Amino acid sequence: LPVLDARTVPHAIRHATIFGALDSVAAGNGLVLVSPHNPMPLLAQLKQRSPGLFSVDYLERGPERWRIRFVRFIRA
Repeated sequence: LPVLDARTVPHAIRHATIFGALDSVAAGNGLVLVSPHNPMPLLAQLKQRSPGLFSVDYLERGPERWRIRFVRFIRA
């Protein structure tokens, strides 16, 4: 899966950049997000913005980086 390293994105545009990347993910595909912290606020926004659209799996849980796999569900 492609990797988006959010640690290199300026804080002011980080969430917008991540949502733009997630919006471009086709059904059945995904991406891995690398974050400098546990992105709980982002995950809450994603749940509100796109409920049930992505599976979210932690691949690594800190303390220096978090890696999270997002996969877009295939809708029938």
